[in-house]
Amino acid sequence: MREIVTIACVPCKRRNYTTTKNKRKHPDRAEFKKYCRFCKKHTAHKETK
Repeated sequence: MREIVTIACVPCKRRNYTTTKNKRKHPDRAEFKKYCRFCKKHTAHKETK
């Protein structure tokens, strides 16, 4: 049931990472604090479509 999802930087809207998640257990959008190489700092990254 794990699906590949793309996560994007919130301030600059660039898609930097892909990850997997179980959509049955966590149906809402995931959010992580990850490093953005375009912003050159750690920012919030949210799941995109």
